[in-house]
Amino acid sequence: MHNRILPIIRKELIHILRDPRSLTIIFVLPTVMILLFGFAITFDIKDIKIAILDQDRSQASRQVAELFTNNQYFKIAADLTNRGQIEPLMMDRTIVAALVIPEGFGADLVAKPAASLQVLIDGSNANTATVVTNYITAALASYTMDLNSGLHAPVVVQPRIWYNPDLDSTKFIVPGLLAVLMMMICAMLTSITIAREKETGTMEQILVSPIRSYEIIIGKVLPYIVVAFVVASVVLAFAKIVFAVPIRGNLLLLAALSLVFIYASLSLGVLISSKARTQQVALMISLVGTLLPSILLSGFIFPLFALPKFLQALSYAVPARYYLVIVRGIMLKGIGFEYLYLPTLSLFLFGTLLLMISMKNFKTNLEG
Repeated sequence: MHNRILPIIRKELIHILRDPRSLTIIFVLPTVMILLFGFAITFDIKDIKIAILDQDRSQASRQVAELFTNNQYFKIAADLTNRGQIEPLMMDRTIVAALVIPEGFGADLVAKPAASLQVLIDGSNANTATVVTNYITAALASYTMDLNSGLHAPVVVQPRIWYNPDLDSTKFIVPGLLAVLMMMICAMLTSITIAREKETGTMEQILVSPIRSYEIIIGKVLPYIVVAFVVASVVLAFAKIVFAVPIRGNLLLLAALSLVFIYASLSLGVLISSKARTQQVALMISLVGTLLPSILLSGFIFPLFALPKFLQALSYAVPARYYLVIVRGIMLKGIGFEYLYLPTLSLFLFGTLLLMISMKNFKTNLEG
């Protein structure tokens, strides 16, 4: 059997080396996307433009203002003198928030149990408004704790963040990019293999040979497993060197389970290739069928538990969902296979099922 598969492997490797489109997908696309997405996609917001209206002009109000002056997340865009200045600044997006310190704030801190501040936030972008609210609340909470440092507090909460103590969103995004990129690239690479034979007419040469359908598919998949593994290694090196994402778990385990994910992703590409009649159609289907689901239904950006129930159910058909658990678990948490056998088994079954469907649907005739 291997005497029939080896020529297919050799032929496919020659196609890869001579096809500029394949070389671009293999080497250029992942490099550009990991750099672009890695730097562009972030949940951390810095230089938040804020205006301060200090109507008290006391020592206490100046201390509150300094919380935002000496803070990397905020940029004082305006020092206001009256409330009428706030709305025009928000309308033209000069500021996204305004802190109003009312008259008598300093006296209230001494004479009353509590003193009031007002924070006005532009809510036209809900996500940004939520992040800004949290940042401002945290800054003011720190100021309140300093004021009460000499008092006895009945309950003291000391939160401790594990695995990503700095809450750096890059360390969350970049491992997810590995899953999205590999899913898309693997499917795109293999989606054009059989379609190329149909489009160029070389399928006739295969038809006259005694080779079986499963041998054709195996011969076409094996070269891409090696190529995809090399691409995954390059992307992982970028994550480590450029973005300083830690790899706390076993690197060999990550490599082994990545091969399972590559197998599942390539199987999806083979299924697309067996159905598509042209390379252009195959590329379009693989791009739409992998990129959007991998971003929206895998947990890459949006937590799955926040999705509607029917979308949560649909996410089980997205291989990137399982690999995200694997790659983030190994890289950020350092967990072992005993916690990852279920997503690994799911990926293996997914890939095997798609290959079986491809072999069944693959027709070794000119109309197939």
